[in-house]
Amino acid sequence: MNRLAITLAALLLGLLANSTVLNWSAYDLTFEVPDGGFVTYNSNTRFEIQWDEMVITIQLYKKDKTKDKEIRSNLQRKALAYSMYDLNQGKMKVKGFKTFYTDGTMPDGTRAIIADLISNKQDLIVEVTIVYLYGNREMVDDIIKSFAQNKNKQPNREPHKQRVQPRPDTKPQPEPKPKTKPDERLYDA
Repeated sequence: MNRLAITLAALLLGLLANSTVLNWSAYDLTFEVPDGGFVTYNSNTRFEIQWDEMVITIQLYKKDKTKDKEIRSNLQRKALAYSMYDLNQGKMKVKGFKTFYTDGTMPDGTRAIIADLISNKQDLIVEVTIVYLYGNREMVDDIIKSFAQNKNKQPNREPHKQRVQPRPDTKPQPEPKPKTKPDERLYDA
């Protein structure tokens, strides 16, 4: 019994990871992600970062005159295009944004959330798609709620430790050096 308690305590301490604050300076967009991920795609309007247990894709769109009802129906269509099931729709409070989301289960059993953050300051929609393992929903919500539009490069809350639940059958991968482009504006804040 004592061995079990010690093992669980060690696992919980090992699961805590510090977070990294990223800033997209062209849009004064700041957000927070857990440490240890590696960037798989980086352009002026799209950003992807991946861990063993989670993938985040951020896509930027112009809002133009899109209405909230259209945004919600587009979320539903995208979820169905991914063949997601057990879908739920809702709103989330994110300071400076009106946020709608659709979450559900992917065909391979992983969980996914697609959230559209509609900026109150710019003509901008930030679409965040996160595919994650079951049990990491609290961390996913923290990532989405950390989005902020400000010039001081700070997320909507103080940076803190986030829990990452790794799969026991994976080995940590070496962190590759990201390819940078001269016109790219996404960097660590």
